[in-house]
Amino acid sequence: MTTILKSNPFLIVLGSLLLLFSCDDKSDFNLYKSIDNDGWKANEKIFFEFDVKDTISPKNLFINIRNNNEYAYSNLYLITELVFPNETKVVDTLQYEMADKTGRFLGVGFTEIKENKLFYKEKKAFPVSGNYTFNVRHAMRKNGEVKPIEFLKGIQDVGFSIEN
Repeated sequence: MTTILKSNPFLIVLGSLLLLFSCDDKSDFNLYKSIDNDGWKANEKIFFEFDVKDTISPKNLFINIRNNNEYAYSNLYLITELVFPNETKVVDTLQYEMADKTGRFLGVGFTEIKENKLFYKEKKAFPVSGNYTFNVRHAMRKNGEVKPIEFLKGIQDVGFSIEN
């Protein structure tokens, strides 16, 4: 093995690059929760708990959605709630594009499952250290209707991540 490495500097460079990029520590928190096969139930909140120690460095917060071809819409409306350790709450209503004008799903993935990394907060510094709770629920409705879609099909997983 050492003879191969000595005679092929390309392998040494390739190995070094693999080690360098595999040690990427830009994620502080990353968790996914699966949605039942029946669909994402109306008013069902998906909860994430995380601990914050660093109150100085700005972070990027993402909502991660994995959808499949059963998702029948070109956008996604979400209601989020971020609860601070001191019980302060920040509630947001968000809208994201899930498909382009031709109906092709956005996101990454080679199969029918597409993964979307959606910005929630950009360059956010947490003001208080301690235990935070983030929850998200869908707010999808059919055109002209007030009632939410009872079971939103096509969403497989909902995730939340925090990155440096």
